[in-house]
Amino acid sequence: MSRIGKAPIPIPDQVNVSLDGLAVTVKGPKGELQRTLPDGVTVRQEGATIVVSPVNQNRRSRERHGLCRTLVSNMVEGVSRGYIRRLEIVGVGYRAQVQGRKLVVSAGYSHPVEMVPPEGVTFAVENNTSVIVSGADKELVGNEAAKVRSIRPPEPYKGKGIKYEGERILRKAGKTGKK
Repeated sequence: MSRIGKAPIPIPDQVNVSLDGLAVTVKGPKGELQRTLPDGVTVRQEGATIVVSPVNQNRRSRERHGLCRTLVSNMVEGVSRGYIRRLEIVGVGYRAQVQGRKLVVSAGYSHPVEMVPPEGVTFAVENNTSVIVSGADKELVGNEAAKVRSIRPPEPYKGKGIKYEGERILRKAGKTGKK
């Protein structure tokens, strides 16, 4: 049995969870999330906790046990606290700003790159070089942060580009001159 899957998921006071078979809906102060879990598991609410268990002991049920528990746990945490991904912009003249809901990034191209976030995700910018992607859905926040990073991924020679906060860029030595 999955070690992760065995752990019950505590439900905070301000969060409401409704279960309809494998359809899980979670409402909280940061929003509402819903997801239909794959078959092979059962989800039930026991007091102030949610318990995910496999239907039987075949391989597919055991594989999905920990996954489904983590998905439901991420939903509960997302609507109660939310998720944040921070990105840093490194390079002379590289900067970002928010115009309405759009994120506008100047990253060395001939034109600024504009990104419109999906519903449930917000962009914020601190001091022109720090982008904050936040929202209740962990998967959506991570995907949007990856899209922002893909505008100009960090390069290994000078380290210029958009990187996650705390990400370490492996640096390479450049060409050596003729002696």
